[in-house]
Amino acid sequence: MIREIVIYGDPVLRKKCARVDAVDEELRALASDMMETMIDAQGIGLAAPQVGEPVQLAIVDVSHDPECISYLRVNGEDAELADIMPLVFINPELEFGDEKDVMAEGCLSFPDIRGDVTRPYDVRARLTTLEGEELLVETDGLLARAIQHETDHLNGVLFIERMSTATKLSLRGKIKRMQQDLGVRR
Repeated sequence: MIREIVIYGDPVLRKKCARVDAVDEELRALASDMMETMIDAQGIGLAAPQVGEPVQLAIVDVSHDPECISYLRVNGEDAELADIMPLVFINPELEFGDEKDVMAEGCLSFPDIRGDVTRPYDVRARLTTLEGEELLVETDGLLARAIQHETDHLNGVLFIERMSTATKLSLRGKIKRMQQDLGVRR
């Protein structure tokens, strides 16, 4: 079932989400709905609060661009994107490399808004699948960025908070118009 995507201004986007202690049919149904919603919206990631559910569940799928990374290791072994995409995970814990990268990002909760965001280029992500499998995903590029972006959502952090002050100021009017056009009240 395709769910409505929560738009910037809704307080659920600022909440630190609850850890998932048990995977049940309700959580599996939520993950399935999120996958349909992400695909319908032509996104590469979606976090549960973006559909109004403040739990630590997220999806990332960058399989459309196999060249978007230079390496991928899963539990210490070299892997291909196809081996883990789409990546559905709960309760992520991230460690970052020292190198930073600037890239234009968008967000399904900010339709038609894009801006440069500085993030660590490499990430080591400890993730748990819905099957209870613990994964250590080490990667870079777009996959690392998408995992960081969705994990930020689970911690109530929005991509605009990672932008420079100048970028935020340049987008302020566009964001206000977006909210007005979509009927969002702050």
